[in-house]
Amino acid sequence: MLRRLGCIVLAGAAALVLLIGGNFYWGWTASGPAPEELSVVIPAGSSLASAAKVLEEKGAISSAGAFLNRAKVFGGSDPIKAGEFVIPAGASNAQILDILQGGAVVRRMVTVPEGMPSILVHEKLMAEKLLTGDVPVPEEGTILPESYSFERGEKRIAVMLRMQKAMQDTIAELWPNRSPDTVAKTPQEAVTLAAIVEKETGKASERRMIAGVYSNRIRKGMMLQADPTIIYPITRGKPLGRRIRQSEISAVNDYNTYAMTGLPKGPITNPGRASIEAVLNPARTDALYFVADGTGGHVFASTLADHNRNVEKWFAIRRARGEM
Repeated sequence: MLRRLGCIVLAGAAALVLLIGGNFYWGWTASGPAPEELSVVIPAGSSLASAAKVLEEKGAISSAGAFLNRAKVFGGSDPIKAGEFVIPAGASNAQILDILQGGAVVRRMVTVPEGMPSILVHEKLMAEKLLTGDVPVPEEGTILPESYSFERGEKRIAVMLRMQKAMQDTIAELWPNRSPDTVAKTPQEAVTLAAIVEKETGKASERRMIAGVYSNRIRKGMMLQADPTIIYPITRGKPLGRRIRQSEISAVNDYNTYAMTGLPKGPITNPGRASIEAVLNPARTDALYFVADGTGGHVFASTLADHNRNVEKWFAIRRARGEM
């Protein structure tokens, strides 16, 4: 009788263990409480315990303690990643740990186009709602136009510093390989001239030619006479929105190359890598002038007489378009 009772007790205990164990495993694989897709940010340096608290606060799991206990038994040994993760609706504890250990971190991008001045870079960073904190207007010419990834909640200043480091690294790479034909005596002069090249043409095939023209004018002591240098002191690089006035063409300041020889005080925008390369390796040409050709490009001339004829052709195109 006692032996039978003992067997019954042992069988009951075994059943209870199986029930508890099954429930423990079920809690690992069953659907979670998230009613919809969630975005969860795990800070850098987070432990699994601190990540579990974040998951509980976001509603991705029911209990941080239960998640942690089950992860210790059923989870792998791989470390969790930091960053922003997308947790699907109803994701189980097992799925969530897989995401934190090996899933793709959400990558968000902010893009600085070639030729975007620093005042607009500042506005772009401040307008990005997923970034935090304030940031000053960066010094002109210190930002490399490119697309930069960032994480939700990252500080704006951190993103700006990456943009500036990218420019520093690019200059450090390109400057030692400069051609003997470049007129830039320093990296800063290269960026200053590249900014003008960037503003003067949107055609990649013309950059080295434009750089060659300006290089020739600098060697001859001629004024660069680059229209964008008139506009920069007025708008800091933003579109002027009207035609340039005669008084602005003759204005004497640190940037207007219609009233001075040589380079401006500094860059008038943030030039891209291709424009910097063009200045450091300009085309060999005898051209000293260029004017728009009506197709988005330019026509070049080595004499003022030829240039004036090209200007007349451009004016004729503009009159035919009703622009004059």
